[in-house]
Amino acid sequence: MICVCFSAFAQKDPEQLLLDLSEFKIETAKDSIKVETSETIDSVIPIDIKAEFWDHTVYNPYKDVELEFPLKLEFKDSTYFSPISKNKVVTSRYGWRRGRPHKGIDIDLVTGDSLFSMFDGIVRMSRYSRGHGKTVVVRHFNGLETVYAHLSVYGVKENDTVTRGQYIGKGGVSGNARGSHLHLVVNYKGVSINPEYLFEFNNHNKIRSQELWVTRKWTRPIAHNSKRQSKIKTFLTEEDALASLIKQQSIYVVKPGDTLSRISRRNSVSISSLCKTNAIKRSSVLRVGQKLLIEK
Repeated sequence: MICVCFSAFAQKDPEQLLLDLSEFKIETAKDSIKVETSETIDSVIPIDIKAEFWDHTVYNPYKDVELEFPLKLEFKDSTYFSPISKNKVVTSRYGWRRGRPHKGIDIDLVTGDSLFSMFDGIVRMSRYSRGHGKTVVVRHFNGLETVYAHLSVYGVKENDTVTRGQYIGKGGVSGNARGSHLHLVVNYKGVSINPEYLFEFNNHNKIRSQELWVTRKWTRPIAHNSKRQSKIKTFLTEEDALASLIKQQSIYVVKPGDTLSRISRRNSVSISSLCKTNAIKRSSVLRVGQKLLIEK
């Protein structure tokens, strides 16, 4: 509120008083316009996602970057746009597969099916990548990159700006692919994250939360099995994420027919973790009734 003291105008004649007041109103209006314009300019400064590590020629330009965990991810929406226009059937999950890390999920499709960007972003890479074949990488405004691999046709070029749901190419079997499918990878600064920790792959297309905290577990394929979905427990606060890092221990009693492989699957721990925790080797013979320490 602006208060005006009229005592200074008391001795002036009416015509001069009206002139002074009109000038005061004009100056006040100008000042208010200046302030409003300044605030508007400051609030719309865009995020330049191409400012750092923008390289079209390599799949991972972040090789020398070390992430601190737990890391925080934020989404402005509660849903994503499905990368395919049919029901999403996950045929292989994030995790250890045939002795190698599988750093994404495979979604079934027929060669020629259209693919779409899950979020707004800019195409960082649209070219052939070893293993992945014809690949499109879209960088998004929250730092994530979504990778669409084994394409048959490119639908976008590098540096193209894409919107959520925009066509980016057609699925196929290029690269090292066993049958036609979409190999979908979600990276943050070069580190893969289990996509099913972030998103629900069903007809609802839900993002699990608009704010998520990611621990190292969800970035390590060896902690997961590509044949089944890991038990999902999202961390919505930093406190929850840090609390999850405290290792929990339990005792497992070896049963007839048990092997290290079977015990690791039943308890969702790696064989190497079992061996290290219990000071045994992969070749060690297990005895019925033997007690093993399970550490998660």
